[in-house]
Amino acid sequence: MNDTTALGETVETLIAVTGATGGIGSRVAKRLAAEGVRQRLIVRDPGRAPVLRGSEIGVAEYRDGPAMSKALEGIHTMLLVSAKESVDRLDEHLTAVEAARDAGVHRVVYTSFLGAGPECTFMLARQHWATEEAIRASGMAFTFLRDSLYADFTPYMVDGDDRVIRGPAGAGRASAVARDDVASVAEAVLLAGGAHDGRSYDITGPEALSVQDIADILGDVTGKPIGYEEETVEEAFTSREKYDAPDWEVEGWVSTYTAIAAGELSLVSGDVEAVTGHPPTGLRDLMTAHPDMWAHLA
Repeated sequence: MNDTTALGETVETLIAVTGATGGIGSRVAKRLAAEGVRQRLIVRDPGRAPVLRGSEIGVAEYRDGPAMSKALEGIHTMLLVSAKESVDRLDEHLTAVEAARDAGVHRVVYTSFLGAGPECTFMLARQHWATEEAIRASGMAFTFLRDSLYADFTPYMVDGDDRVIRGPAGAGRASAVARDDVASVAEAVLLAGGAHDGRSYDITGPEALSVQDIADILGDVTGKPIGYEEETVEEAFTSREKYDAPDWEVEGWVSTYTAIAAGELSLVSGDVEAVTGHPPTGLRDLMTAHPDMWAHLA
Protein backbone atom coordinates (compact mmCIF):
# COMPACT_ATOMS: atom_id res chain seq x y z
CA MET A 1 0.00 0.00 0.00
CA ASN A 2 1.60 3.28 -1.07
CA ASP A 3 0.65 6.93 -0.81
CA THR A 4 2.13 9.74 -2.85
CA THR A 5 3.04 13.04 -1.18
CA ALA A 6 2.60 16.50 -2.67
CA LEU A 7 6.29 16.39 -3.72
CA GLY A 8 5.76 13.13 -5.55
CA GLU A 9 7.65 11.10 -2.96
CA THR A 10 6.26 7.61 -2.42
CA VAL A 11 6.05 6.54 1.22
CA GLU A 12 4.84 3.32 2.77
CA THR A 13 1.73 3.78 4.86
CA LEU A 14 0.29 1.98 7.83
CA ILE A 15 -3.48 2.07 8.35
CA ALA A 16 -5.10 1.86 11.78
CA VAL A 17 -8.54 0.30 12.03
CA THR A 18 -10.39 1.06 15.25
CA GLY A 19 -13.29 -1.02 16.49
CA ALA A 20 -11.71 -4.01 14.78
CA THR A 21 -13.80 -6.47 16.79
CA GLY A 22 -17.07 -4.71 15.89
CA GLY A 23 -19.48 -4.98 12.97
CA ILE A 24 -17.89 -2.31 10.75
CA GLY A 25 -14.26 -2.40 11.85
CA SER A 26 -13.97 -6.18 11.52
CA ARG A 27 -15.44 -6.10 8.03
CA VAL A 28 -13.01 -3.39 6.92
CA ALA A 29 -10.02 -5.12 8.52
CA LYS A 30 -10.76 -8.39 6.69
CA ARG A 31 -11.10 -6.56 3.39
CA LEU A 32 -7.80 -4.73 3.86
CA ALA A 33 -6.04 -7.94 4.83
CA ALA A 34 -7.31 -9.59 1.66
CA GLU A 35 -5.67 -6.75 -0.29
CA GLY A 36 -2.37 -7.26 1.52
CA VAL A 37 -2.52 -3.94 3.35
CA ARG A 38 -0.41 -3.39 6.45
CA GLN A 39 -2.70 -2.41 9.29
CA ARG A 40 -2.82 -1.98 13.03
CA LEU A 41 -6.00 -3.14 14.71
CA ILE A 42 -6.90 -0.86 17.63
CA VAL A 43 -8.85 -2.88 20.19
CA ARG A 44 -9.68 -2.83 23.88
CA ASP A 45 -9.24 -6.56 24.35
CA PRO A 46 -6.36 -8.09 22.36
CA GLY A 47 -7.77 -11.53 23.06
CA ARG A 48 -10.73 -10.76 20.82
CA ALA A 49 -8.74 -9.23 17.96
CA PRO A 50 -8.97 -11.07 14.63
CA VAL A 51 -5.81 -12.76 13.37
CA LEU A 52 -5.23 -11.31 9.91
CA ARG A 53 -2.33 -11.35 7.50
CA GLY A 54 -0.28 -8.16 7.66
CA SER A 55 -1.88 -6.92 10.86
CA GLU A 56 -0.54 -5.97 14.27
CA ILE A 57 -2.39 -5.06 17.44
CA GLY A 58 -2.66 -1.77 19.33
CA VAL A 59 -4.47 -1.82 22.66
CA ALA A 60 -6.42 1.27 23.72
CA GLU A 61 -9.83 2.65 24.58
CA TYR A 62 -11.03 5.88 23.01
CA ARG A 63 -11.42 7.46 26.44
CA ASP A 64 -7.75 6.81 27.30
CA GLY A 65 -5.90 9.53 25.42
CA PRO A 66 -2.32 8.51 26.28
CA ALA A 67 -3.01 4.87 25.38
CA MET A 68 -4.63 5.92 22.09
CA SER A 69 -1.67 8.15 21.22
CA LYS A 70 0.73 5.29 21.89
CA ALA A 71 -1.37 2.84 19.87
CA LEU A 72 -1.41 5.27 16.94
CA GLU A 73 2.31 5.98 16.80
CA GLY A 74 3.58 5.64 13.23
CA ILE A 75 0.07 5.56 11.75
CA HIS A 76 -0.55 7.47 8.54
CA THR A 77 -4.27 6.85 8.00
CA MET A 78 -6.88 5.93 10.61
CA LEU A 79 -10.37 4.54 10.29
CA LEU A 80 -12.23 5.97 13.26
CA VAL A 81 -15.34 3.86 13.76
CA SER A 82 -17.83 5.64 16.00
CA ALA A 83 -17.89 4.28 19.54
CA LYS A 84 -20.67 2.25 21.06
CA GLU A 85 -23.55 4.47 22.15
CA SER A 86 -22.99 5.69 25.71
CA VAL A 87 -23.69 8.71 27.87
CA ASP A 88 -20.16 10.03 27.25
CA ARG A 89 -19.59 8.86 23.67
CA LEU A 90 -18.81 12.37 22.43
CA ASP A 91 -16.08 12.75 25.04
CA GLU A 92 -14.65 9.43 23.87
CA HIS A 93 -14.62 10.63 20.27
CA LEU A 94 -13.01 13.96 21.10
CA THR A 95 -10.31 12.22 23.14
CA ALA A 96 -9.60 9.82 20.28
CA VAL A 97 -9.36 12.69 17.76
CA GLU A 98 -6.95 14.61 19.99
CA ALA A 99 -4.87 11.47 20.51
CA ALA A 100 -4.68 10.87 16.75
CA ARG A 101 -3.53 14.43 16.16
CA ASP A 102 -0.93 14.20 18.92
CA ALA A 103 0.35 10.91 17.50
CA GLY A 104 0.92 12.51 14.09
CA VAL A 105 -1.84 10.72 12.20
CA HIS A 106 -2.18 12.31 8.77
CA ARG A 107 -5.66 11.24 7.68
CA VAL A 108 -8.89 10.22 9.45
CA VAL A 109 -11.79 8.39 7.83
CA TYR A 110 -14.73 8.68 10.23
CA THR A 111 -18.03 6.77 10.26
CA SER A 112 -20.56 9.52 10.91
CA PHE A 113 -24.33 9.60 10.44
CA LEU A 114 -26.63 10.70 7.63
CA GLY A 115 -27.71 14.32 8.07
CA ALA A 116 -25.45 14.92 11.06
CA GLY A 117 -25.87 18.48 12.32
CA PRO A 118 -26.08 20.54 15.50
CA GLU A 119 -29.88 20.54 15.52
CA CYS A 120 -30.82 17.35 13.66
CA THR A 121 -33.74 15.38 15.06
CA PHE A 122 -31.84 12.19 15.82
CA MET A 123 -30.17 13.11 19.08
CA LEU A 124 -27.13 10.88 18.69
CA ALA A 125 -26.35 12.30 15.24
CA ARG A 126 -25.58 15.61 16.94
CA GLN A 127 -22.61 13.86 18.54
CA HIS A 128 -21.44 12.83 15.09
CA TRP A 129 -21.59 16.43 13.91
CA ALA A 130 -19.54 17.58 16.91
CA THR A 131 -16.99 14.85 16.16
CA GLU A 132 -16.78 15.95 12.53
CA GLU A 133 -16.15 19.51 13.67
CA ALA A 134 -13.35 18.37 15.97
CA ILE A 135 -11.72 16.43 13.13
CA ARG A 136 -11.97 19.45 10.83
CA ALA A 137 -10.36 21.64 13.49
CA SER A 138 -7.55 19.15 14.12
CA GLY A 139 -5.74 19.90 10.87
CA MET A 140 -5.76 16.24 9.83
CA ALA A 141 -7.02 15.30 6.39
CA PHE A 142 -10.43 13.68 6.61
CA THR A 143 -13.24 11.85 4.88
CA PHE A 144 -16.65 11.49 6.51
CA LEU A 145 -18.83 8.48 5.78
CA ARG A 146 -22.33 9.57 6.78
CA ASP A 147 -24.09 6.24 7.20
CA SER A 148 -27.84 5.85 7.19
CA LEU A 149 -29.57 3.46 9.58
CA TYR A 150 -28.08 -0.02 9.38
CA ALA A 151 -30.42 -2.31 7.50
CA ASP A 152 -28.88 -5.22 9.42
CA PHE A 153 -30.53 -3.98 12.60
CA THR A 154 -34.08 -3.54 11.29
CA PRO A 155 -35.20 -6.96 12.62
CA TYR A 156 -34.42 -5.66 16.11
CA MET A 157 -36.97 -2.90 15.65
CA VAL A 158 -39.61 -5.60 15.98
CA ASP A 159 -41.13 -6.20 19.40
CA GLY A 160 -40.66 -9.94 19.80
CA ASP A 161 -43.73 -10.28 22.00
CA ASP A 162 -46.26 -9.57 19.27
CA ARG A 163 -44.19 -9.02 16.07
CA VAL A 164 -44.96 -5.32 15.79
CA ILE A 165 -42.70 -2.34 15.10
CA ARG A 166 -43.82 0.62 17.19
CA GLY A 167 -42.68 4.19 16.90
CA PRO A 168 -43.59 7.76 15.97
CA ALA A 169 -42.27 7.50 12.40
CA GLY A 170 -45.50 8.48 10.65
CA ALA A 171 -45.26 7.94 6.91
CA GLY A 172 -41.62 9.01 6.81
CA ARG A 173 -38.98 6.97 5.03
CA ALA A 174 -35.44 5.80 5.70
CA SER A 175 -32.72 4.72 3.28
CA ALA A 176 -31.34 1.90 5.42
CA VAL A 177 -27.89 0.65 4.35
CA ALA A 178 -26.18 -2.71 4.74
CA ARG A 179 -23.07 -2.73 6.92
CA ASP A 180 -21.25 -4.64 4.18
CA ASP A 181 -21.79 -1.66 1.88
CA VAL A 182 -20.47 0.73 4.54
CA ALA A 183 -17.37 -1.45 4.89
CA SER A 184 -16.88 -1.55 1.11
CA VAL A 185 -16.95 2.24 0.93
CA ALA A 186 -14.53 2.54 3.84
CA GLU A 187 -12.16 0.07 2.19
CA ALA A 188 -12.23 1.94 -1.11
CA VAL A 189 -11.58 5.28 0.60
CA LEU A 190 -8.72 3.89 2.70
CA LEU A 191 -7.08 2.31 -0.36
CA ALA A 192 -7.31 5.50 -2.40
CA GLY A 193 -4.80 7.52 -0.41
CA GLY A 194 -5.80 11.17 -0.44
CA ALA A 195 -8.23 10.94 -3.35
CA HIS A 196 -11.21 11.41 -1.05
CA ASP A 197 -9.76 14.01 1.30
CA GLY A 198 -12.18 16.72 2.34
CA ARG A 199 -15.21 14.78 1.13
CA SER A 200 -18.38 13.75 2.95
CA TYR A 201 -20.28 10.79 1.51
CA ASP A 202 -23.91 9.88 2.20
CA ILE A 203 -23.87 6.10 2.57
CA THR A 204 -27.41 4.87 1.92
CA GLY A 205 -29.32 1.92 0.64
CA PRO A 206 -30.90 1.90 -2.85
CA GLU A 207 -34.35 3.04 -1.72
CA ALA A 208 -36.15 4.93 1.01
CA LEU A 209 -38.59 2.68 2.85
CA SER A 210 -41.39 3.56 5.23
CA VAL A 211 -41.50 1.66 8.52
CA GLN A 212 -44.56 -0.11 7.14
CA ASP A 213 -42.46 -1.15 4.12
CA ILE A 214 -39.76 -2.47 6.46
CA ALA A 215 -42.35 -4.44 8.43
CA ASP A 216 -43.82 -5.90 5.24
CA ILE A 217 -40.41 -6.96 3.90
CA LEU A 218 -39.42 -8.57 7.19
CA GLY A 219 -42.77 -10.34 7.32
CA ASP A 220 -42.35 -11.68 3.81
CA VAL A 221 -38.82 -12.90 4.42
CA THR A 222 -39.52 -14.52 7.80
CA GLY A 223 -42.78 -16.03 6.61
CA LYS A 224 -44.76 -14.55 9.49
CA PRO A 225 -46.64 -11.21 9.38
CA ILE A 226 -45.04 -8.21 11.09
CA GLY A 227 -47.06 -5.10 11.78
CA TYR A 228 -46.35 -1.41 12.22
CA GLU A 229 -48.12 0.57 14.92
CA GLU A 230 -47.66 4.32 14.83
CA GLU A 231 -47.19 5.91 18.25
CA THR A 232 -47.18 9.44 19.52
CA VAL A 233 -43.90 10.57 21.05
CA GLU A 234 -45.42 10.24 24.51
CA GLU A 235 -46.63 6.71 23.76
CA ALA A 236 -43.18 5.80 22.46
CA PHE A 237 -41.48 6.80 25.70
CA THR A 238 -44.10 4.92 27.71
CA SER A 239 -43.88 1.72 25.66
CA ARG A 240 -40.10 1.63 26.15
CA GLU A 241 -40.23 1.88 29.92
CA LYS A 242 -40.18 -1.92 30.11
CA TYR A 243 -36.55 -1.93 28.96
CA ASP A 244 -35.46 0.07 32.02
CA ALA A 245 -32.88 1.89 29.86
CA PRO A 246 -31.29 5.24 30.78
CA ASP A 247 -33.06 8.39 29.61
CA TRP A 248 -30.40 9.33 27.04
CA GLU A 249 -30.69 5.91 25.40
CA VAL A 250 -34.48 5.95 25.21
CA GLU A 251 -34.36 9.47 23.79
CA GLY A 252 -31.99 8.18 21.13
CA TRP A 253 -34.32 5.30 20.25
CA VAL A 254 -37.39 7.51 20.00
CA SER A 255 -35.62 10.25 18.05
CA THR A 256 -34.66 7.69 15.42
CA TYR A 257 -38.35 7.41 14.59
CA THR A 258 -39.04 11.15 14.80
CA ALA A 259 -36.11 11.75 12.45
CA ILE A 260 -37.74 9.35 9.99
CA ALA A 261 -41.04 11.19 10.39
CA ALA A 262 -39.27 14.52 9.75
CA GLY A 263 -37.86 13.20 6.46
CA GLU A 264 -34.27 13.54 7.63
CA LEU A 265 -33.32 9.95 6.76
CA SER A 266 -35.05 9.69 3.40
CA LEU A 267 -32.11 10.71 1.21
CA VAL A 268 -31.10 8.09 -1.34
CA SER A 269 -27.55 8.70 -2.51
CA GLY A 270 -25.48 7.25 -5.31
CA ASP A 271 -22.32 7.46 -3.24
CA VAL A 272 -21.96 3.73 -2.53
CA GLU A 273 -21.84 2.94 -6.23
CA ALA A 274 -19.76 6.01 -7.06
CA VAL A 275 -17.05 5.04 -4.57
CA THR A 276 -17.11 1.23 -4.83
CA GLY A 277 -18.34 0.61 -8.37
CA HIS A 278 -21.26 -1.54 -7.23
CA PRO A 279 -24.81 -0.59 -6.19
CA PRO A 280 -25.92 -0.91 -2.57
CA THR A 281 -27.89 -3.92 -1.39
CA GLY A 282 -31.61 -3.53 -0.74
CA LEU A 283 -33.25 -4.65 2.49
CA ARG A 284 -35.10 -7.60 0.95
CA ASP A 285 -31.97 -8.95 -0.74
CA LEU A 286 -29.94 -8.47 2.43
CA MET A 287 -32.44 -10.33 4.61
CA THR A 288 -32.85 -13.10 2.07
CA ALA A 289 -29.09 -13.62 1.89
CA HIS A 290 -28.56 -13.47 5.66
CA PRO A 291 -31.26 -15.36 7.58
CA ASP A 292 -29.04 -15.16 10.66
CA MET A 293 -30.01 -11.50 10.93
CA TRP A 294 -33.65 -12.37 11.61
CA ALA A 295 -33.35 -15.84 13.12
CA HIS A 296 -34.76 -14.55 16.42
CA LEU A 297 -38.00 -13.71 14.59
CA ALA A 298 -38.45 -17.12 12.97
